[in-house]
This record gives sequence, structure tokens and C-alpha cells, in this order.
Amino acid sequence: MTIRNLDKLFRPQSLAIIGASDRAGAIGHVLARNALAEGFRGPVHFVNPKYPSVLTRPCVATIDALETAPDLAVIATPAATVPGIIRQLAARGTRGAIIISAGFGGEAGQALKREMQLAARPHLMRLVGPNCLGVIAPTIGLNVSFAHLSPKKGSIALLTQSGAILTSALDWAAARGIGFSHLVSMGEMLDVDLGDMLDYLASDGGTSAILIYAEAVTNARKFVSAARRAARLKPVIIIKAGRFGETASAVASHTGALAGSDAVYDAVFRRVGLLRVDDLAELFEAMETLALMGPAPGDRLTILTNGGGAGILAADALVRAGGRLAPLDATVLGRLDAVLPKGWSRGNPVDIIGDADPERYRVAMDILADDPHCDALLVLNSPTALTSSDEAADAVIAGLAGRKKPVLTSWIGDQTSRPARAKFAAAKIPSYTTPEQAIRAFGHMVAYRHSQMLLTETPPSLPGNFTPDRDIVRRMIDQALTKGRSFLTSPESLAVMNAYGINVVTDEIVATPQEARQQAEMMSGPLVLKLLSPDITHKSDIGGVVLGLTDGAAVEAAASAMLERVTILRPDARIEGFTLSPMIDRSASQELILGAVTDAQFGPVILFGQGGTSVEVTADRALALPPLNLKLARELIADTRVYRLLRGYRDRPAADLDGIALALVRVAQLMMDFAEIQELDINPLLANEHTVIALDARVRVVKNDAAPQRRLAIRPYPQELEEVIPDPDGGLLLLRPIRPEDEPGMIEAFEHLSSESVELRFFRVVTNPSHQMIAGLTQIDYDREMALVLTDADTPAGAVPPIYADVRLLMDPDRVEAEYAIIVRDDMAGRGFGSLMMERIIAYGRSINLARITGLVRMENASMLAICQRLGFTRRIDPDMPGLFHVTKELGGTGS
Repeated sequence: MTIRNLDKLFRPQSLAIIGASDRAGAIGHVLARNALAEGFRGPVHFVNPKYPSVLTRPCVATIDALETAPDLAVIATPAATVPGIIRQLAARGTRGAIIISAGFGGEAGQALKREMQLAARPHLMRLVGPNCLGVIAPTIGLNVSFAHLSPKKGSIALLTQSGAILTSALDWAAARGIGFSHLVSMGEMLDVDLGDMLDYLASDGGTSAILIYAEAVTNARKFVSAARRAARLKPVIIIKAGRFGETASAVASHTGALAGSDAVYDAVFRRVGLLRVDDLAELFEAMETLALMGPAPGDRLTILTNGGGAGILAADALVRAGGRLAPLDATVLGRLDAVLPKGWSRGNPVDIIGDADPERYRVAMDILADDPHCDALLVLNSPTALTSSDEAADAVIAGLAGRKKPVLTSWIGDQTSRPARAKFAAAKIPSYTTPEQAIRAFGHMVAYRHSQMLLTETPPSLPGNFTPDRDIVRRMIDQALTKGRSFLTSPESLAVMNAYGINVVTDEIVATPQEARQQAEMMSGPLVLKLLSPDITHKSDIGGVVLGLTDGAAVEAAASAMLERVTILRPDARIEGFTLSPMIDRSASQELILGAVTDAQFGPVILFGQGGTSVEVTADRALALPPLNLKLARELIADTRVYRLLRGYRDRPAADLDGIALALVRVAQLMMDFAEIQELDINPLLANEHTVIALDARVRVVKNDAAPQRRLAIRPYPQELEEVIPDPDGGLLLLRPIRPEDEPGMIEAFEHLSSESVELRFFRVVTNPSHQMIAGLTQIDYDREMALVLTDADTPAGAVPPIYADVRLLMDPDRVEAEYAIIVRDDMAGRGFGSLMMERIIAYGRSINLARITGLVRMENASMLAICQRLGFTRRIDPDMPGLFHVTKELGGTGS
């Protein structure tokens, strides 16, 4: 379940507190007091056999004594009683419960939680908790918590797995006049989890931003899908506790050692567009900034200050954070010269001198706020005996009236600056104690904007058509598992990479030092000798790699010495021989690592960074979730320090970045195709301007009969839905799911639509579809939405695949019901494509167990209405939507 019956939790018409108390200081007493104090308009019932009344209100002894079933029950009774209470409430019709009760630890507690789930699920009753502080929804006067303060109404939602964080946030916000739409203490998330709440709040018109304190994520795919959807609509800021926890499973590769669980969370949050902060202070700062300002249009900041030192500190912090000082062009400089004293800084930071009076602040702000090269303005004030900081604040507040330029302030100090900061809070202008805090807040605005851009950026198409040789990989994996091996040998691992189109060095396998000599004499140039053992994965650690061998005698001697060393250091290891390969010139290349590991929570994760034998020491790595496209792969590369070297420096040309990105995409595909692969390393992956080649690789496998895609946090492109369709006019067409790379084709499709056709599909005239609009149509979450397009079966390389028709289902988060939409290009009308597309999308709906498909059709759209009638849709007129038919086809499923 996701959002089913969540309205009973957050918009109930009635509520009951089970365990209400008339004893001051008891949790049941605080719950009852808070429930009555906030003006909740529905009936509030109390249940407790110990009291005839609570706070002068009647209190019944049992749930059966309630006249009607409440929408929402708040349970604060001993843990052992909770399953039975849920069973009683659910049977009577209650569909939401908040379980304040604690004491569910150990085996007995786990058994109680299972009983609670079994009692609630048949009735679709939703549970928050257990072991939580409660829920507050100020907009409807709902406070069923034991929090010490009542928040103001606002548009920020706070989700937290810690009650202490909720009460701290209330304290902080009260001092600044910031309000909330929802405050939800999640507790142990037995049922309602972060994914459910993100789905619910994404569609809540009263919530403009979502803050999350998380200790763990449950149901990774639901969380990822819900977070991505929510982040496209409003800012979502998260603080994840437990940064330095170890991964859940043992690791045996460089990738496993580098990809700690917190780094994986970082990768997840970046992928879905969440802004991660490091501590509570930063969370509260972000709360204030986004509540009052929203995202910045860019990263260029102008700093206005009456103190040079404060301005320099702010500028330093900006550069460290990756922001830019906005340039002051000649026009702006001229205008400032005309109103500022001669000693002003004539640059950014704009230092208007320590004796700056309110008027000087005002005129400088007017000029800088009009500067098109400035994305935001930071105004600083250091207190002096020459002027009034308080009056300067008044001037800033007055000067901002009617302006849209984002402005942050920092009135530095404490006692003298408090009145000014209070005025800024009252005027809804963000104000910070130090310049560094203000810069960090500006960074939140910029980071949010950047994440939104990444969510809708069109990726380039993959070059050419590539089909990996999956049979080779399957054979290698099966051979290893049959023999009881958990690691493929280096030659096997390289063969796997080669099967997926990654250029690899050629290895020759030999059994003895003597055979190594014979093989070396048939090869030319410097050679590399490596130990071949299924039990030794890091060969360099025991001297199992020797470089630069120039003749057979040197190879034989190195192999014999290697055997002696291994016998001493690893007497238990099985030795299967050696490998010989040509030594690749590394002088003009970068050593990289490309790897993958299976995270216990989020499934496969791809890693990239600086490689070599000291890879754990340099710890230069970035992570990403599959599937990858070229755009995401390039972002991954750019997140590392080695990227600066890969771009070229001094006389060294740039490496083949496209080749590296393609290798990342193909490794991601390998991890999606084979559930048995738990970890893999390519180290080193050698890259220069001409080539990208794997010199060594290792792959760890385990038996796994599950479908490979089940372990993925993001559903990949569903290739199984591709279907070749005969064109009625001859030739072949391809019916397939839409891809992010289809944006150019969708734009071209709009050029083949009349304004009438567009209006029939979108119910409005769209003359020039924006990138944002087209990205929303092409960059979909295949787990939540499906769009099938009709295109040519064979599009020439480099050409834009045409989109002739498009049909899509947009599912509710519970995947019970989906709304369809369809459009066929005007020049393709009358060829039966509309019926074909509708039949295929209905078949897809059945395949995922949808209950029904619905749609809206204009009354004048005769062709669509005819198709609906032929396919068994019913139709009705909705009095709230004149001119439209509401059409429905029942599929008989139950949702997911």
C-alpha cells in the first residue's frame, strides 16, 4: 500500500484516543489536551476503563462503547494490548491508527508487530508508528501528539523517525514564526513509511516543501519512485543519520570497500533530486531559506557589506561551496560610483564602508537588485557606533518591497543584531547569524535548482546498436558456481567485460613457470605476469603481479619466485597457473577503477574513480544507481577528483570521456542482466585520448534464482515490451516504451499535430512545447507510468527516431487505477494506430494487475469515443466537467 486511506490519518473527520488519561503528566493526558486545544472540528472520543471523563469530556471504557467508528484512532496503551485494539477498530471501520505505544523490541515485540499487521491489512487500515510522538496537521487543527508546542499553520511538511527531532524543529520554528502543513513522527514505520508519505505530500496542495530526518529507508523502489516524483514538484530536503555505519554484507573487492552504505545513500539522494544536509542546524537553515525564498535562478551571488572582512569571509565561503561571485559590469560600476563614497571596493563584494547609513544601503541595493548578472543578493551588516544596524535593516526591508530578486541577510553579532533579525523574520526575509551560514543557505537554493535541472536533462543517445553476448557471461557464471567458486578468474572476468563491449587486454593462460617461458618467447614487447588463483583476489598484495618482463627467462624466474612467495604467504590458496599479457604503455594514461557492488538496501550500485593499487588510500570515487545513460555516466565521472586530470592538463590531452562513459553504461547493463553478480572490479581501467581498456577485472558471484530486475531500486527500460508491427503501407514499425532520448522525436511529433489535435489531447492549446513539458513526457518512471510509442523499426544511425503515436498510463501510487492518454500524428490518422495503441496499453494494464483504466474524452472527439466503445469502456458525463466524457474500462485486477 502507498496512499490508500492516508486521508484518514491526516484529514480525519473524527478521532478517538485509546488510553486517554485524566492524570496530569501522563502521555494519554497530553494527547487528549493537545487534541482538544487546536480546534479540530470533528468529534474527539476518549477510551479508557479507568476514567469516566478526561478533561471534563466523557470517556468510555471500551472501543465497543463508541457510538461510531472513528476515522482515526490514537493508541497509547501497553504494547501487548495493541494488536487486539487494532483488530477491534479495523472490524468496526476505522481506517487509520497512530500507535504511540513503545515496547516492541526483541522477539516478543516482533511477534506483536506481525499481529498488528495481520489485523490491519485485510481492512486496508493504515498505521503510523509504533513508538512515535504522533502527528500534527495544523491546517485542520489536528494535533494528536505529545509535543510540547503547537506549530503555526504553514506550508512545510516535516517527516522524522525521531520524536526528539520533531520537538526540536517545533522549538526552532516557533522562534522564527515558521509554520507547517504536517509534522509526522514516523516511529518504527511498521506500515506507513517515507515512500508513502512522499507520495501523499507530493500531491498535497498545502505543502510547498518537505523536510525529512531519516535513519533508514524501507522498500527501496517505492522510496526512489516516490522521492523522484515529489522532488520534481517541490523541494525535498533530507538529513540521514548514521553516516559512518558499515555495509550490511562482507565485501571482497575494491568497489565493496569503497562503496560504504552512506555513500550509496548519497548516490540515491542525488539521483532522485533530494537535497541532503549534514546536521540539524543545516536542516533548519534550509527549512527557513526554502520556506521564505524557494530555489535560486543560478549560482551567481552579489555580496553587499559595510565591512570588508565580513565580505571576504562570505566570498571565501562562496568559492569553497562552488558558487560564483557575480561580475559587476561597467554599467553597474558606473551607477554605484555615482552614489557611493570614493573609498568603496569597486568590486564584488560591494563594500560600502563602515559608516554606511540606511540610505546608502537602500540605493546600493536598488542598483544591485536590478543587475541581470546577479542571481541572488547577500546583504551583510557589522554593527558600528557610527550608524544604526536596526535602521539599516528597515531600509533593506523597505527596499525589497515588490522585488523578485532572492535576498539573504546576515546581521552579524548577537545583542545589537537581535532586533534587526527579528524584523527580517517578521518580514519573511531569511536572516543568518554569520556570513558562512548565509552562504550555506544560498548553496541549498543552488543545489536544489541543479537537482531539478538534472531530473529533466535530456540524455544523448547511445552510439549505434549494441547487443551484449549474454550467453558467454551465463556460461562463465554457471561454470564458476558449478565448481563452488565465488570468484571468476581474471581471464573469465575479462571475457565477461569483453562480452559487454568493453575493450580488454588479451591474457594467455599457462600452468607452470616453464610454460610461461615458452609462451613469452612467442610474444613480443614487455609483458605482464599475473598469478591465477580462485582464492586470491588482490594479487598485488602478495606480489602476484610483475610488470615489464622482457624475455622468456625473466618470465620463468618471476613465475618461480611468485610461487615461492605465495606458498609462504598463502599456503591455503589454490594455484591454477599464471596469465601473460602484453604490457600496455601507461605513461600517457590515467588508471581508473570501474566497479559495481550490490547494496543490501538499494541493489546494484555503480562506482567510478581513480584506480590502481592504492585505490582505497586515494578513496576518489563516485557512485550511481543503474540504469545509466550517457548523461548520467558523464555526471558520475565529473563527480570525482580524477575528472580534472581526465579533461587534460599541460601537454596531456583529454582522455576519451565518451569511451569511459560508455563503459559505465555497459557495466550497469551487466549488473541489471545477471542477478548472480554481487561485485565486480575493473582495475585498472586505462584511459587516454585514443582508447579505454581494461587491464584486469574480478567478478564475485553467488547463486541467485530471482529475476535480475527485482533487486533494482529503479526499474530499467522494459525492453520486453518492444514489438515489431507490420506497417499497413508496407515496411515495419516498432512499438516500444518511450525513452528519455525521445525528446527530439516528441518535439518533431508536435510539428505534425494541428492545434485541434493538441487541444483534444491536452485540453489546451500548446504552440511551442517547453523542454520541461517534453521532459515530463519522455523521462518517466516505468514503475509508476508507462508510455508506448510507435516509431520506425530501423532508424539510421544518428537520425532522430520519429514518433508517430503515443499512448500512456499514469498510475496512482497504489497501482489500482490508471488514467490513459493517447495521441496520433495527423499524418498517421486513419491507419488503425489509435486502436492498436489502446489495445496494447490495455494489455499492459492487465499484466500489472490494474483494477481499471480511466480517461477524459471531449464530446466532439468521435474517433476516440468509437474506439472506447469498441474496446468495452463505459462512459458518463461529469457535471463538474462540461463537454467531457469520463470513460472507464474495468480490468478486474486488485492493484499492487
